[in-house]
Amino acid sequence: MKVAIAKEGDMVSEHFGHCTEYAVFVIEKSKITSREILESPGHEPGKLPPFLASHKVTHVLAGGMGPRAVDLFCENNIEVFLGVRGKIDTVIKDFMAGNIAQGESSCTHGEEGHDGCGH
Repeated sequence: MKVAIAKEGDMVSEHFGHCTEYAVFVIEKSKITSREILESPGHEPGKLPPFLASHKVTHVLAGGMGPRAVDLFCENNIEVFLGVRGKIDTVIKDFMAGNIAQGESSCTHGEEGHDGCGH
């Protein structure tokens, strides 16, 4: 399994598409076998799901993202976990322990687009 976490510093980013980096963890037999930082190719509709799929990512964790992005990740066979908050090192341990559930996006998208996300 390969997990990408949207990051801002050492914390989970509130909005997946607007962070500049992703912490990517390879997990085998309930252990982290490698960790890398991927730079974001930029926020452009439809770009991030195939980008992360090309890096063999299977799971994405973030504070929030829009419903279309979630659909695109699903089309790329990437499972999405939203509503995730906290320090990345704590979050990945909680994820491995099964303590991260699929929650609500912390990014609320109104009819105008991304209201409430700081866009």
